[in-house]
Amino acid sequence: MGDAAARPRMSRRREVSHTSARSLLTTLLGEFVLPRGRPVWTSTLVDVLAVFGVEEKSARQALARTAAEGWLVSERVGRRVRWSLTAPGRRLLTEGAARIYGFGRDRNAWDGRWLMLLVSVPETKRDLRHSLRTRLTWAGFGSPTPGVWISADAGRQDEAASIVRELGLDREAMSFVASYGQIGDQDAMVSRAWDLTALEERYEGFIDEFTGLQPATGDEALHAQTRLVHEWRRFPFLDPQLPVSLLPANWSGVQAAELFHRKHVEWRVLAQEHWDLLTTEEEAA
Repeated sequence: MGDAAARPRMSRRREVSHTSARSLLTTLLGEFVLPRGRPVWTSTLVDVLAVFGVEEKSARQALARTAAEGWLVSERVGRRVRWSLTAPGRRLLTEGAARIYGFGRDRNAWDGRWLMLLVSVPETKRDLRHSLRTRLTWAGFGSPTPGVWISADAGRQDEAASIVRELGLDREAMSFVASYGQIGDQDAMVSRAWDLTALEERYEGFIDEFTGLQPATGDEALHAQTRLVHEWRRFPFLDPQLPVSLLPANWSGVQAAELFHRKHVEWRVLAQEHWDLLTTEEEAA
């Protein structure tokens, strides 16, 4: 390789909070590698991950694990190795990108109907209970009381059916689509099903972190863009995307979504150009 000092480098070492090498690698693959459709050198990925405090050993382990799961395939060129996305890897990242970049743009009008899923798992089957809770939560469901799951999107019934079927719970499960009745309080049900206070605090933290950030160089733009996407990609799994009528007034999620989409457009060109500079220099090394 050529003189390392002559190559563009990102000098700051700032660690993204609550993250891992594997998670950060996924962000880089989706944001920079997927759009180009060409291989990327190990050294490029290791160098960029290092900016976020990821040790070289951890970066290489993340690459190996990602490859082991079928997302990446390696190719040796002389003494160096470069990585390409596999067809399944491209598909999964494309699906993830659609969800991340489309999240928070529009909220459809709500017809007032709820999808209710009744499914219970004995406490003795803790792993199964955890899998059910995790998958239904990611699908936007909340549980106001044990054994009862609700969603304000009646169109998620097929997704719910797939989840309970894959977990072997379809024989015990039941679903209903209906409007809320006269007994009890709908807002109280929502409060029990979802911790909107904690979610709003996450949104406000995102707003505080990125509102005043103004990267001036390609190095800074790539760093900021990676952080922006990495933090935002958590929200589709945290936010059930409830109708506006069910949310607190001045919901921070709306402001956070506007901020993400605006910053992503503002920083994209400079960040992508710097990525291309890094990979071009690596090709020539």
